Amino acid sequence: MASSGEDMPTGGAAAPAAAAVADGAHLLGFSDEILLHILSHVPSTDLVLNVRRSCRRLAALCLDRSLTHTVLLQQDYEASEDKVKQLVREIGREVQQLSMAGCYWLSGATVEHVARCRGLVKVNLAGCHLTSLRLSKMLSALQHLRSLAIDVSPGFDASQLSSECKATLSRVRELKQTLYTPSYGVVPCCTSLEKLLLYFEILDRTREGTVLSGQLMVGQSNVPHYQNLRVFYARLAPGYINQEVVRLYLAVLSDRTPENLHAFLISVPGSFAESGATKNLLESMARNVALDALQLPKSWLNGAALLQHMKFSRPFYFSFSRCALSGGHLIQRVLNSGRDLRSLASLNLSGCAHCLAPDSLLRKAEDDIDSGILETLVAACCNLRHLNLSAAHHHSPEGPGRHLCQLLARLRHLRSLSLPVCAVADAAPQADRAPAPPALHAVPCGFGKKVRVGVQTCPLPGQAGPQPASVFWSLLKSVPFLERLELIGSSFSSAMPRNEPAIRSSPPPCSRAQRVGDSEVAAIGQLAFLRHLTLAQLPSVLTGSGLVSIGLQCQQLQSLSLANLGMLGRAVYTSALSDMLPHCKRLKDLRLEQPYFSANAQFFQALSQCPALQRLCLVSRSGTLQPEAVLAFMARCLHVVVCHLFTGESLSTCRSLQQSLLRSFQAERPALNVVIFPLLHEGLTDVIRDVPMVHLDEVTLFKSRVAEEPPNLWW
Repeated sequence: MASSGEDMPTGGAAAPAAAAVADGAHLLGFSDEILLHILSHVPSTDLVLNVRRSCRRLAALCLDRSLTHTVLLQQDYEASEDKVKQLVREIGREVQQLSMAGCYWLSGATVEHVARCRGLVKVNLAGCHLTSLRLSKMLSALQHLRSLAIDVSPGFDASQLSSECKATLSRVRELKQTLYTPSYGVVPCCTSLEKLLLYFEILDRTREGTVLSGQLMVGQSNVPHYQNLRVFYARLAPGYINQEVVRLYLAVLSDRTPENLHAFLISVPGSFAESGATKNLLESMARNVALDALQLPKSWLNGAALLQHMKFSRPFYFSFSRCALSGGHLIQRVLNSGRDLRSLASLNLSGCAHCLAPDSLLRKAEDDIDSGILETLVAACCNLRHLNLSAAHHHSPEGPGRHLCQLLARLRHLRSLSLPVCAVADAAPQADRAPAPPALHAVPCGFGKKVRVGVQTCPLPGQAGPQPASVFWSLLKSVPFLERLELIGSSFSSAMPRNEPAIRSSPPPCSRAQRVGDSEVAAIGQLAFLRHLTLAQLPSVLTGSGLVSIGLQCQQLQSLSLANLGMLGRAVYTSALSDMLPHCKRLKDLRLEQPYFSANAQFFQALSQCPALQRLCLVSRSGTLQPEAVLAFMARCLHVVVCHLFTGESLSTCRSLQQSLLRSFQAERPALNVVIFPLLHEGLTDVIRDVPMVHLDEVTLFKSRVAEEPPNLWW
């Protein structure tokens, strides 16, 4: 459609404007189809409240059904209370799918305006402030709702839900429920459920020290209705109370397994003992259903022949994270001696120390893998898109074509990959290579002298540029469309574990990991489509020069997590990081975990050149920071809404800086979340529990995210 006269300049400016349109330089010179695609990347609040008012043509396009049908407000940190209310008033009747996930800064009164979107079919309110009464009032008006995500917080009372609300819930087919208190939530009201996702975030004790118990659920409402269930997913945070509560949910499943169940997934940290009810459930599933997705606690699989009896249809997701699964079990019971698993898209074998090794009681965790097992896996699962092999020692044997990286290079469809650091080391004989110095004794070139980028220096072990002969370089060249990459040391432990005091030390890396350094980091620069990168416990990083290559070449990078690179007595890569950051124009999330890190003016000056940055987390035992540099950084980076700094500074210094930041920027940034606290302080656990879950899960805490959940588990 040609643009109308009112869209174009008049008078003497008409000719230059027409020439600009002819050259394709003017936005309105594009077709409606192209403009709609461009506008689809604009936040809904800006689209409706700003862009729409620029001219008549854009006003019409901004109200196109393709743009108003789905409204996503998650991570739209500039969506204030007034903007959200105005947005709902203007296009509420057109919206059918609405996500306000993680909008913790919006009041319950504002969230309640969702009731005006009466045509809603899907709504995600996870992380929003809602009481039982507000939820009841809102759902009573949404008669077309079929998909719902909510939090169940302390004080939730299902008896306050109205009959109209329960009628709406009876038609809901998909429910995602995050529990912060022992409760069935709204599950008993959802009699037509086909997909149930449960996230258990219940703390064992209240702030007052009261011990919680699942017995609080006894007598609550009616039992859940699972007869139509197709997908059951439960993810548990650490704590015995979460295990106690999930057993109450599973008890109903054990009585009668849904005939249409095709995905059964339970993610539990640590051990989760089997009970008579769970054994009955697993036996019933083995007899009556054919699964497409499976994840079970490690204690339910270890030493059992359960997998041999399970039936699978067209599996797309398997997770055996932390299970004692041997290579023989993997081949015989999962791969069925090499059967066709081309439908499998995601496989999580993190923490499976022996999954690529033959069955042997004498095998040690650091012994070489069996290349034949991995070759069978790659051949059977040739369409894998997500693969996690982290948290284990996968040492490759010598010989041509037998290295883990060479075999994984055949998986051309990979989009996310997580590997232990030692797995990417070349398996060359020690006599053929100079040994890399141990991390604690590694000395940078010139005994601390800075290495200038672009100036040739004497190559040291682990410092050379990317070498085409290395197996890791060849692997990355074979998977050019990789979007997420994780290299995590097998013995790495974050200094900030969940619901526990900070860890003061972690085991040293293995000998193979000592060979991985700057040259392997530089090889990552080949990945032009890389969006998410995690590097943890690379002991032979001497200068961090490879980071500059990543900054220059990985222009799509959006999240970066670096932990324990090089020697732990000092941060050897600070200068290289400062050179890297100005090139990261799309970086939104940065997490740094490094002892003795100095968050000084130079670092924050470099970081302020990341215009898209939104969330920053620094974890540094004995680390320091300069309050003036932090304040100046926040003043320059207008989009930063998360500033979490856990260092070795005193409690008074941390509190003073936190109050200054909130006082200076809270008014103009409604979503601002600032936490500045000493890392080793005994009160850290209580401080962390106040961090919004969306930030705690995605930035503050370290974890592997590859194949963590089935793809497209929730929209």
